[in-house]
Amino acid sequence: MKAIIFGVTGQDGSHLADLLLSKDYEVVGVTRRCSVDTTLRIKHLSDNSSFSLVQGDITDASSVINILRNNSDVNEVYNLAAQSHVGVSFKQPGLTWDITGKGCLNILQGIVDLGIDCRFYQASSSEMFGDSYDVDEEGNKYQNEETKFLPQSPYAIAKCAAHYLVRLFREAYGLHASAGILFNHEGERRGENFVTRKITKWIGDWSKTGYDKNFPKLRLGNLDAFRDWGYAGDYVEAMHLMLQEDVADDYVICTGRTYTIREFLDEAFGYINIDDWSEHVVVDPKFYRPAEVDYLRGDCSKANNKLGWTAKNDLKGLVTIMMEHDLNEEL
Repeated sequence: MKAIIFGVTGQDGSHLADLLLSKDYEVVGVTRRCSVDTTLRIKHLSDNSSFSLVQGDITDASSVINILRNNSDVNEVYNLAAQSHVGVSFKQPGLTWDITGKGCLNILQGIVDLGIDCRFYQASSSEMFGDSYDVDEEGNKYQNEETKFLPQSPYAIAKCAAHYLVRLFREAYGLHASAGILFNHEGERRGENFVTRKITKWIGDWSKTGYDKNFPKLRLGNLDAFRDWGYAGDYVEAMHLMLQEDVADDYVICTGRTYTIREFLDEAFGYINIDDWSEHVVVDPKFYRPAEVDYLRGDCSKANNKLGWTAKNDLKGLVTIMMEHDLNEEL
């Protein structure tokens, strides 16, 4: 089996590459040419003969076509490439659209134009729901595959467009194209500008000073947003499972539990036996989004029942993985 991963140098791409290589896949990873080294997360794969890294630009249709043409025997194509930081998308909406929206179209169109017989996975996002939710019989709010989208950021709008393109190409061209609507998934490979990693990395760096009282405080935005957090290493297993199904479909991937950022702080600081973190954290308005999504909690019953997938790590397990890494990482 052969797979192409667009966005292989990101958190999810690196985890997915590890998973597929463990299943004896040949993996072609695609990364954009950059003046700085972006391959840190996949350095451990450099000596793996089943892994190759090629340069390409998902925003350039001809670049995508060349990659697909040179790997026309591919069985599975995964699109994990995105400008995925919601806050940044407000500052760079055009770039976000080109990568996150148009990039998906370039891949889909390339597969169809070249007549490649493969299966396609698109990384959709829970941010597409915005403040939209359904309510169960007990009055609990949730989002599943039937919940309407109400995107509240340029990133979420681009993801919605890509999601609908997947559905269109599935129905119009018979393409085996599935989308995973992934809720927040974090881990030790998460970018340091994302709030969860920002927290655990700050604690790790602080610990290496001997918990210096003069260490700069941790500056965060909205602490009261609810998020359904899981571990990225668990979620890439769901991506793979979707492409093993006979019929392509879309699936919500989540833990089904939601917590505030305050509760994440409780777990992270609790790991180093600090119960009151308030003196170490500053709420800084500059980290607030222009439009905030207040509540996300997924219902992944469909993935549980059809794919046999469930999240292995809860919030405590996730924080443990991240804290163990960041406390031991060298400065």
